[in-house]
Amino acid sequence: MTSPRRGLPALFLAGLLLASPWGAGQAQEVVAPSQSGDSARGATTITILAYNIKHGKGNDGSIDLERAARVINSLDPDLVTLQEIDSAVERTGGVDQGTVLGELTGMYSVFGAFFDYQGGRYGMAILSKRPFTTHQNHRLPDGLEPRTALAVNVEVGDPARPLTVVGIHLYATAEERYAQAKRLVEIYRGATTPIILAGDFNSTPDSEVIDLFSRSGWHIPNKGEDRLTFRSDDPRREIDYIMYRPESRFEVLEVDVVDEPLVSDHRPVLLQLRLLETDRDQ
Repeated sequence: MTSPRRGLPALFLAGLLLASPWGAGQAQEVVAPSQSGDSARGATTITILAYNIKHGKGNDGSIDLERAARVINSLDPDLVTLQEIDSAVERTGGVDQGTVLGELTGMYSVFGAFFDYQGGRYGMAILSKRPFTTHQNHRLPDGLEPRTALAVNVEVGDPARPLTVVGIHLYATAEERYAQAKRLVEIYRGATTPIILAGDFNSTPDSEVIDLFSRSGWHIPNKGEDRLTFRSDDPRREIDYIMYRPESRFEVLEVDVVDEPLVSDHRPVLLQLRLLETDRDQ
């Protein structure tokens, strides 16, 4: 929800920086964990976590990546899309947050920058128990700030099957977010690989943005009664989502909005899916 150009502090995550002036087009270098976990090996279930960690700044004003990592570890996700991440930014002590969070969780990490900020870069990251086969940072239409979609490909299941996971943080006005969403729909319109899209959409369920995704073939699991994600200490809006396509390639096992009121101003969203080898309709 928040933005560095509105004075919010942040700690930082993964890899080397993108080639373009705004960090779009290529994602940063993947950072491998010191010890790669084996818990997802041979599994057909996938647990995805979407979490805007506000560069590690909690509602108590403290910047603490270790407690953010503890939340992630307690939920044991296979893949994590993280929003509001700093890379070597002055306000967060020049810390490479992606690398640090990868080390603290034992996961691979990759960073995608939006733009240069305070001597470093600001953007998003993705963590994964499995190594990335490819990664890309797609430039989206600019809002008040430049925006991208960080996409990774991984192989899951036994036998291994390809899966695309895309992290996003749409911003800032309704018109700007709609243009960014429209571009995402265009990018993945002809995709044949199962895709998961997760992050901070800054859009409520009745918005044109969410309606566009729904009309374009993206399935948005119902979070149930406890669905509000912002603010974490006084939840009043649902603006964080995990969605996927095609619907026929996935089975929802569990969806949860985690009640964590301190570590960030957003509540984490957790989705456990079963990736099906073929369409359920076949």
